[in-house]
Amino acid sequence: MPETKIIRVLPANRLSGEFHLPGDKSISHRSAMFAAIGDGQSRLKNYSSARDCQSTLDCLEKLGIRIGREPGLITIEGAGIDGIEAASGILDAGNSGSTIRMLSGILAGQAFTTEITGDESIQRRPMKRIIDPLTLMGARIEAREGNFAPLKISGGDLKAIEYTPPVASAQVKSSVLLAGLFAEGKTTVIEKTPTRNHTEVMLRECGAAIEIDKVSAGERISVTGRQPLRALGDYTVAGDLSSAAFFIVAALITKNSRLKLQHIGINPSRTALIDVLKQMGGRIEIADSRLAHGEGVADIIAESSDLKGDIDLSGALIANLIDEIPILAVAATQLHGTLRIREAGELRVKESDRIRAIVDNLRKMGIEIDEFDDGLRIAGPQKLRGARIESFDDHRIAMAFAVAGLIADGETEIHGAEAASVSLPEFFEILNGIRN
Repeated sequence: MPETKIIRVLPANRLSGEFHLPGDKSISHRSAMFAAIGDGQSRLKNYSSARDCQSTLDCLEKLGIRIGREPGLITIEGAGIDGIEAASGILDAGNSGSTIRMLSGILAGQAFTTEITGDESIQRRPMKRIIDPLTLMGARIEAREGNFAPLKISGGDLKAIEYTPPVASAQVKSSVLLAGLFAEGKTTVIEKTPTRNHTEVMLRECGAAIEIDKVSAGERISVTGRQPLRALGDYTVAGDLSSAAFFIVAALITKNSRLKLQHIGINPSRTALIDVLKQMGGRIEIADSRLAHGEGVADIIAESSDLKGDIDLSGALIANLIDEIPILAVAATQLHGTLRIREAGELRVKESDRIRAIVDNLRKMGIEIDEFDDGLRIAGPQKLRGARIESFDDHRIAMAFAVAGLIADGETEIHGAEAASVSLPEFFEILNGIRN
């Protein structure tokens, strides 16, 4: 077992600075996968430095994809829709649910057998949600008892299906649409609750035959298979909004603070957290908004704020800020009002049981918090005190509680701080750089 890293966080008097963030994790995963099955060369700038996104590149290389890695630039020679090769060994997705679930869609379309697995966390995460639709399409998938990884996928000869996922999941949607690229006919996913749409945006960028129609509260997304895809060419990945969330909240809750985050992705399916923080009275400005490769990007300015209001979050909104709930809970400790989160049971099967991790760690810091099966309740404002925090090997827990430490009385110890490298290896370096 690797040695656990401990980071000590002291209270901050002020935060200030302007900076870029590494590329968006969700977009980076997808850009690498689409580049691999496109025709021609793709040059991905600002590709995420996250360990998860490196796992995607490692898996693609094992499938015969030629990848050049330089600082700030990933070059991928596309193999085309029929050019994926049988893997030279077991594919390891590491800690990345995006890698194992979305890549399984591509593997389902290949006329060979591939085994893909991940770390202990991945082997505890539910895979039935992708096994069911991919099996309906004609893939043969063997899983560990309970439908857990490792997965052994025998693909090829897929048929198009119409599928409504039982859970709101961009990973499941993407897995089915990626498999649909290898199927004869039109594959359709019906989303009752819209999720992040980076896959649909990138399908358009690659020239895929994609149709999107509104249906009641959701969307009907169809893709026609067996069509060539063009390479992404020169593609710059926008900064990661989910990573930016930690610094936005840090600026809001730390006195005398102002941060400017440059070239951050502001895809509307990802900005629910900003909407909620503004509803609380957060002073957040979206500046120089523009479109790049079909994705919205902008500079985000956040300043110290007096947070107020009673906020109830449930339903469709949860799907669009599920990853930001740990840092939102930290913000809620300083809210003059109450934050209630329900219908967020999906948090229980993330990299950790995030509801339990949030509740345990906030209680250690002296916060009164109610825990529900599917959510939590925090009435603020409350004073945080320094404590020994467990990351539970979860990057978002490690980073959220480092931010909490900025306004706590005394020293906060983050045990398992190395987990941050899963999504933002530079996190603690940036955090130190903006302290004044």
